[in-house]
Amino acid sequence: MSDDRLIVGLDVPNALEALQIAEKLGDSVSFYKIGLGMLTGGGLALANELTENGKRVFLDMKLFDIPATVERAVRGLAQYDLDFLTVHGDPHVVTAAAEGRGTKPLKILAVTILTSMNRSDLDDCLIKPGNMADLVVERARTAFRAGADGVIASPHEAAAVRALPEAEGKLIVTPGVRPAGSAAGDQKRIATPAEALKNGADHLVVARPVYAAPDPRAAAEAILSEIARI
Repeated sequence: MSDDRLIVGLDVPNALEALQIAEKLGDSVSFYKIGLGMLTGGGLALANELTENGKRVFLDMKLFDIPATVERAVRGLAQYDLDFLTVHGDPHVVTAAAEGRGTKPLKILAVTILTSMNRSDLDDCLIKPGNMADLVVERARTAFRAGADGVIASPHEAAAVRALPEAEGKLIVTPGVRPAGSAAGDQKRIATPAEALKNGADHLVVARPVYAAPDPRAAAEAILSEIARI
């Protein structure tokens, strides 16, 4: 009973632990996210293992560098059988990533503003003044124009991003998704799976509420049952 709108984040220290989680989830989950924290723990080998077993893989690297470096990095990563790759949503980064991807089917997703951040955090980072949602929409518009196939945005901004003319045919992937009753953890802009989909998300990223659950498969199936009604 898998549904690739659900992406389970394997945010654990190494590939062995991640594969143990994937084994517990079995055929209930078809799409996985591998993040930066896994890179030195066998992340790319894990990606190969999962794709060889018929799973889809989202590599969440959030690349940011000068254009030439981003282009080279993405060209190398595009050789793997990946579905999604994240980069920061700055136009020069997105354009370079799209060029590095070339003709490969890899989708470039631009990070707008991290879901762990609020306006106070942006102030600390010297980000220009403005409403959080407005800034996310502005960055999404810019990223789409620079060649992004989709964006990463919290459930709180998904509807406004979806309403953009530039968003037609593009993907919205939402982290910060928490089933009702789950702890927020370090996420500050969250919603339930159903709320996120109703707001315009195409895919939901859920990590701790699944992999850290006493029964990960039951946790995933509860989310799948919820989104099946949307």
